Amino acid sequence: MIDILAFGIHPDDVELSCGGTLLKHVAAGYSVGIIDLTKGELGTRGNPELRLQEATAAAKILGITFRENIGLADCFFKNDRESQYKVIEKIREYQPKIVICNAISDRHPDHARAAQLISDACFYSGLAKIETSFNKKIQEVHRPNVIYHYIQDKQLKPDFVVDVTGFVDVKIEAIKAYSSQFFNPNSKEPTTPISTEVFLKCIKSNMRVFGRSIGVDFAEGFTVERCIGVDDLFSLK
Repeated sequence: MIDILAFGIHPDDVELSCGGTLLKHVAAGYSVGIIDLTKGELGTRGNPELRLQEATAAAKILGITFRENIGLADCFFKNDRESQYKVIEKIREYQPKIVICNAISDRHPDHARAAQLISDACFYSGLAKIETSFNKKIQEVHRPNVIYHYIQDKQLKPDFVVDVTGFVDVKIEAIKAYSSQFFNPNSKEPTTPISTEVFLKCIKSNMRVFGRSIGVDFAEGFTVERCIGVDDLFSLK
């Protein structure tokens, strides 16, 4: 059983959007894993092999327990039975308490579609009549306690934010592990919206905006699918 399982449709989605939150929970002793749904093979820069290497390097920086890639088709994956089964198998294998995944609405069409795929799979993973197996053994059903969606390009209003003030520098280091994708003055590949130096500055700026709302320097925002319950009003910022 793992505490937090973070999904990204593309390698680097998780680092960009909730890397600080994962770092904070790893530091607090929670177990964290990442599953990338595709290899990002249709991205303008880099190639699948390089992006897998970069994802492995980023995982080491984050200090997570594991990282896997289930190999769905970049851009052309569907929220269908085949894709759902692949995700269900991973949910049942690792039995996460919390699932974090892509934004519910965003500039890139893959993001929202992945968000719905993960959400559906989390529900179906709790249905006993949907059978899956791992190492030739029938898996136990498992439904995560909650699903949180990180915020990506589109400026969505968060339902809550996480203070990540002490983890920003390491988050940026993990993002920069994807040297084929982000700002590199020596790169000869085409310029993209995320490969400029300004983009990395925007990442920190967005975290500052979220942080300001709760009186801290940096935070990451999330949306939820259901109401959040709390035990103690004084634990809220």
